[in-house]
Amino acid sequence: MNTLFELLFTITWLYSWVVIIGAVLSWLIAFNVINTQNRFVYTLVDVIYRLTEPALRPIRRFLPDFGGIDISPVVLLLLLIYVPKFLFEMYVSFLGAAV
Repeated sequence: MNTLFELLFTITWLYSWVVIIGAVLSWLIAFNVINTQNRFVYTLVDVIYRLTEPALRPIRRFLPDFGGIDISPVVLLLLLIYVPKFLFEMYVSFLGAAV
């Protein structure tokens, strides 16, 4: 079971980096630092968007409007950090109660 939790932590760690890269790319696009007319950049941005948008969309529905500032990646990163740790602690406490 520890291997399963290690896999869960690794997947959430990798997905956290995808969310961070997506946020940085959105800033670079907003300030016209990178050109989305470039085919490679467009493909990269599209892949990152398709990976992160299904997780960010429900969070954006519950957050109030902050005047153009999107903090949904921060909320998602906090969830990705603390939910697996919480699940692991619940599992360990369940094992302790079962013994």
